[in-house]
This record gives sequence, C-alpha cells and structure tokens, in this order.
Amino acid sequence: MVFLAALAASLGWMPPAGAQAPRAGALAGPGQAERNAVELKQGMTLEEVEKLLGKPKRTALKNAALQWTYVWVPERTLQVVFAAKTPEQWTVNSWDWSTY
Repeated sequence: MVFLAALAASLGWMPPAGAQAPRAGALAGPGQAERNAVELKQGMTLEEVEKLLGKPKRTALKNAALQWTYVWVPERTLQVVFAAKTPEQWTVNSWDWSTY
C-alpha cells in the first residue's frame, strides 16, 4: 500500500476524470461555442485557444499558417488561423465563422 501511494505521488496522480470540472471547450455546442469564440483575441497561444474551445476537429498548415477548424454542426464552422512567432510559438492571427 505504501508503494502504491509513493508511486501515485511520484507520477503526479490526478483525480479521476469524472471528478474534474469540465473545460469550457469540452462542453461547447453550437451556441456555447459561439459565446466562447467571442473571447478569442489576436496573440492567444495554442494552449489558450484549446482551453477556450477544446481540441479542433481538423488542423492544416497552409502558406506558413496553422489552421484549426472547429465543427459543431454543419452550419457552425469556426476556423482559427495561427502565425508562428518562432518555430515553437504559434499565436492567433485571425478567425472566421466560415459557414455562418
């Protein structure tokens, strides 16, 4: 038992997923996603966008820009475009509701 407690502590044990508060993006349906997208700002990092909206449905790299696409229902598609300040640091450049 002591071994398991030490192992859990050394691995940075986290409570079960059911005990955690859901992220804003994890709950986002079309209406909530639209309300969350109001909080998008130029210069936000990948991590900040993911915390706000959740993981994107699709990603693409076009013309040196990283594009994340969120699709909640066909008529609610949000595309977030990131530019690289450095090879490891992407920040929001623009976004658009493409089929709104």
